[in-house]
Amino acid sequence: MKKLSLYIIPILLVLSLTSCGKFYKLEKSTNWEELYTAANDYYAAGEYNKAMILYDKVLPVIRGSERSELADFNYAYCHYRTKRYIEAAGYFNTFYQTYNRSPLAEEAMFMNAYSLYLDSPDFNLDQKSSRDAVNAIQLFINRFPESDSYERATAMINDLQKRFEEKAYQESSLYFKMTAGLYPGDFYRACIINFQNFAKSYPDSQYNEELAYKLVEVSSAYGERSVFDKKEERLKNALGFADQFRRKYPQSKYLGKIDGLVITTTKELTTHQKLKQDYNEQLAKAKKEAEEKAETPESEKKENKSEINQ
Repeated sequence: MKKLSLYIIPILLVLSLTSCGKFYKLEKSTNWEELYTAANDYYAAGEYNKAMILYDKVLPVIRGSERSELADFNYAYCHYRTKRYIEAAGYFNTFYQTYNRSPLAEEAMFMNAYSLYLDSPDFNLDQKSSRDAVNAIQLFINRFPESDSYERATAMINDLQKRFEEKAYQESSLYFKMTAGLYPGDFYRACIINFQNFAKSYPDSQYNEELAYKLVEVSSAYGERSVFDKKEERLKNALGFADQFRRKYPQSKYLGKIDGLVITTTKELTTHQKLKQDYNEQLAKAKKEAEEKAETPESEKKENKSEINQ
């Protein structure tokens, strides 16, 4: 075995050096026919990095000729095969824009969308590139509704939508955690807006029941901690959210907690309304006394003053 390896290793080294030498000569070559053929050969052999380098040299020369269509298509695939997905998406898109009547145009448009899809990040990262992918996939579906890749494209959009939903849920959960801090006021407002927007954006989400319960919890706490002038309105909003929850989720595991929140919120509202009534009565009384005092004749004021002095 050792003797065999002594023969094999030198042979492999010679072949490797020969191959490298051949490619080095091609890199220095100005024979465009030779470069074009070699680029296609390397591409067919799966040596995409070498093919890419040679396509880089030859494409500017053959641009506009019959050969450029295949070279441009293979060049885009070289980037895709080497996992340069953003670059691949750009080249596939350029191919489609340039050769939109080509028999390869449909595949190029799909590969533009698919490359963007593969580059899209996990749900916990920024989703801008995922939205770009959705737009590209939607354009493909609209342009080629009868395509064999239609179902794959639809599945890709559904997967990306799930990422958006998960991202939105995580953001909502973060706002909710912030309400446990020292200054929860702004986060109460953020939660109330965020939870309602989530339900509108993802009406079929598995998280809606949980967030609807948290909406009641947060709005109730927000109402209790509100300033006097806004307290009644916010407490009533909380009770309204609780009523909506009961109607939408009559079998929910959160109903017991909802009932407890309703009792607490109703007591708070009743107490507040009594204080408000007392305040309004005192205010009305003070206003009436001020008006009566203003209407008292000047002579009567003097008599009252003289009586006081005596």
